[in-house]
Amino acid sequence: MSFYWAKYKEYGYDIQDGKAIIPEWETEIKEEAFWCCKELTSVEFPLWIKKIGKQAFYGCENLAEITLPEWVEEIGESAFHRCKNLKSIFLPRWVKKIADRAFQQCPHLTSITIPMSVTEIGNVVFCGCSNLMSISVSKDNKVYDSRGDCNAIIHTESSTLIRGCMNTVIPESISKIGGHAFCGCSSLTSISIPPSVTEIGNDAFNRCDSLNSVHISDIAAWCNIKFNGELHSAHHLYLNGEEIKDLVIPSSVMEIRDYAFSGCSSLTSISIPPSVMLIGDYAFSGCSSLTSISIPPLVTKIGRRAFSGCSSLTSISIPLLVTKIGSNAFSGCSSLTSISIPPSVKEIKEDLFGGIFSGCSSLTSISVSKENKVYDSREDCNAIIHTESNTLMRGCENSIIPPSVTKIKKSAF
Repeated sequence: MSFYWAKYKEYGYDIQDGKAIIPEWETEIKEEAFWCCKELTSVEFPLWIKKIGKQAFYGCENLAEITLPEWVEEIGESAFHRCKNLKSIFLPRWVKKIADRAFQQCPHLTSITIPMSVTEIGNVVFCGCSNLMSISVSKDNKVYDSRGDCNAIIHTESSTLIRGCMNTVIPESISKIGGHAFCGCSSLTSISIPPSVTEIGNDAFNRCDSLNSVHISDIAAWCNIKFNGELHSAHHLYLNGEEIKDLVIPSSVMEIRDYAFSGCSSLTSISIPPSVMLIGDYAFSGCSSLTSISIPPLVTKIGRRAFSGCSSLTSISIPLLVTKIGSNAFSGCSSLTSISIPPSVKEIKEDLFGGIFSGCSSLTSISVSKENKVYDSREDCNAIIHTESNTLMRGCENSIIPPSVTKIKKSAF
């Protein structure tokens, strides 16, 4: 039986023997008309329907096939969201708009063709369509394309890939991979990202649970990508077909951007050139095989969680020009035994989830340069103390708390 909030009877619609019956004079399937109608297996659309309303067929999990009438111009938000058994849908030639989440979580949908008429495609339209194998766009479409038979939807003007699938080949001309572009592609195992890509949007590869490897051809280009989040389960990075274990970053690189090598669990060593002046947030987080790293002398900032989860890292040297260390920068570095804070450091960020060395269970030695004006380790106490407030920010197993300390931070030990 349907859930009580399905509104089809209010609208004068009906369901007979699993088929939706809609009056022939209707021009729109109204909002939430058949919301979660599990008994619905097919739909008989009137000829003059122009719009499928918001959540009109949301959760109709036994609906297997849809042929929209020729005059449909708009498919509303979440119109077919969670139609778990929907295997095919034909988009007619007059469709102009496909709204947000229109076909989200339709895991049995295998192919989609975008007609020439479509001028607007919303967010996460096909997120969770885990078996989507084929995507094509009409060659006559003026807004979107699937250049080179790439099995993706690309916004033509901006060269942004807005939706891919398990068989996508990202063209060399792409400049951006949009937010949620591959979201829910659970069958995607590997992806090649060309050097033309300068930005990867938020959660572009979220819930790509089988994605294990990323292939690139240019390390410098990779370092310059603006990442808006991590690549999640993609733990193996390949350069020209060979997995990177000993990473050498080219001298042309001046900044290791946020998330650049996050989660690359096979990296064992990294050589960073003297040209680098900034290490971004999460830049090397989760590089669990990394044993040591030398931060170049011109670096002024180490980002939030830059080395968090580098559980094999035994030593790290913070250079003399570093002024800011982001929150949890070395959290979870369980093999790290000692740390020295140089005189240049003016800010060590803290957050609700712990301190800079939270989870560094092997830490036995902490020292702060005597020339530092903001922090100290007075009386060789093996701790970091904020000088002005006499607050102990981080200690270790060998810390001796000086009598002048008035406050111990929550995450200090």
